[in-house]
Amino acid sequence: MAGPSPGMAAPAVSGQLTEVVNVSAYDPKERQRAGAPYTEHNVSALRLNGALGLIARAGKGGSLDTKCADFLAAADRVRMLPGVYYRVQRHVDAVVQADQLVNRVQALAGSRSWNAPALLICGDYDGNLRVSDILRFADRVEARTGVVPVAYLENSQQLKLTLGNADSSAKARLRRMPYWLALYSHESGAGPIFPAPGNPEGLVDQYRVWPTWTMWQYGGVDWEGGRSRPKVYSHGRHRFSPYFGNMDRPVERNVFKGSPAALAAFWQRHGVRLR
Repeated sequence: MAGPSPGMAAPAVSGQLTEVVNVSAYDPKERQRAGAPYTEHNVSALRLNGALGLIARAGKGGSLDTKCADFLAAADRVRMLPGVYYRVQRHVDAVVQADQLVNRVQALAGSRSWNAPALLICGDYDGNLRVSDILRFADRVEARTGVVPVAYLENSQQLKLTLGNADSSAKARLRRMPYWLALYSHESGAGPIFPAPGNPEGLVDQYRVWPTWTMWQYGGVDWEGGRSRPKVYSHGRHRFSPYFGNMDRPVERNVFKGSPAALAAFWQRHGVRLR
């Protein structure tokens, strides 16, 4: 990347970070200020503000997301790297959910002539899942696609205890999945067992599974008082603005730890080939 992405104070950060956004049927959020809009049919403003990848929700707990295909096609048209995530929940068998995701991925792969070389695959794991649920989901995805999915985990006390107390064999299997963490504030995540992790490295340490993180969701959105409220990390070396560049509404935002070239290679390692 030639320079800092809009919305990111890159000079305050050591090492290169590359911007990626994630979306679902809840997006776009409502307009909150003057600036650039986007829709599921046109995400060019996200690309112009520096996002190189877009990860759309494919489904959640047995239900498919209604905007996934449109978001991915729009991203591909402006040469953003396309990806999908699936919210895995405990009330539906993990293998059933994995099959729904893979079926959706296969349908998407054949739905258009893609510019992108690969479609990234991610599992988004609910806080009350067992280690066996996570591994069964990931194993099924890998068995059917040959791809080890990325693991997105909340800043969750229960997940930290569940995964941190897993045996060495289970942890070795978990480490095959790149860790995509969620941390929106240096003060969030404090509880009766764990203090607030403070920064991404602190959250890595609390999970006691991975040596480092691969992607960081530093910007989330809450619904409060009848409107969307951006929750964006801004502390220490990592100073991110509440809005992404000149976008006119909140966006869920992430950084990949590495260069655009490293991001492209990562996408192909953990994605289904599109061409």
